[in-house]
Amino acid sequence: MENVLGATREYNVCNLCKGKYCAHKVSIFSVLTPEQLGRLTEKIAHKNFKKGQIIFFEGDVSDKLYVINKGKIKIFKYTREGKEQILYLLSEGDFVGDLSLLKKDEFKFNAEALEDSNICILTKDDFDGIIKETPEIGLQILQVVYDRIVKLENLIQSLSTKDIEARIAGLLLSFVKDFGVAKGDIIELELPLSREDIANYIGVTRETISRKLGSMQEQGVIELIGSKKIIINDIEELEYMTT
Repeated sequence: MENVLGATREYNVCNLCKGKYCAHKVSIFSVLTPEQLGRLTEKIAHKNFKKGQIIFFEGDVSDKLYVINKGKIKIFKYTREGKEQILYLLSEGDFVGDLSLLKKDEFKFNAEALEDSNICILTKDDFDGIIKETPEIGLQILQVVYDRIVKLENLIQSLSTKDIEARIAGLLLSFVKDFGVAKGDIIELELPLSREDIANYIGVTRETISRKLGSMQEQGVIELIGSKKIIINDIEELEYMTT
């Protein structure tokens, strides 16, 4: 895998994002006026990443904000055994590198595109001028940091205290919240991760994931459509499985 954000990189700078400012999608910029958003957008650079391409590595200098304008990325670390541990997923409107806007540091994790993605990039130097005008953005960043800490604490608790079925059910529920589409009494869910990635996320083998999903299907809780689509038939039972 190649990190395409090398020292000699060049970005395609966009003044307009197909008639829609990508900054509009980002929660921390909700306090900006249209004029401020316009100035901010002029400083944003766009970069396309292919599926499987590394956006940055753990240890890279963290001095930029990366906004997902289109696509999905995963944030992950490697364990001492060399196994991948996914920390969280990001999709359109999400961002990473928020702490680097407050202080330059090194990334403590890796980021990889799960599908072809377009990423908007804002440097710390460009951001400093914006935050001086609108310090409320700092509070917005702290809220996002808090939410992510809570998610990581929940992940740690799940990995250490819950059985495998409860972990899988909890992960499916989180996917339903972010990616599910209600259709009558059922919910259609396009999985954002492969089964191998799901296994890495909750700390089990791919074979275990397949076996447990098959068991849930036999119970009528879900229906498997190929390898990437699931129909949730009984959301209440799925919620019960997490307890």
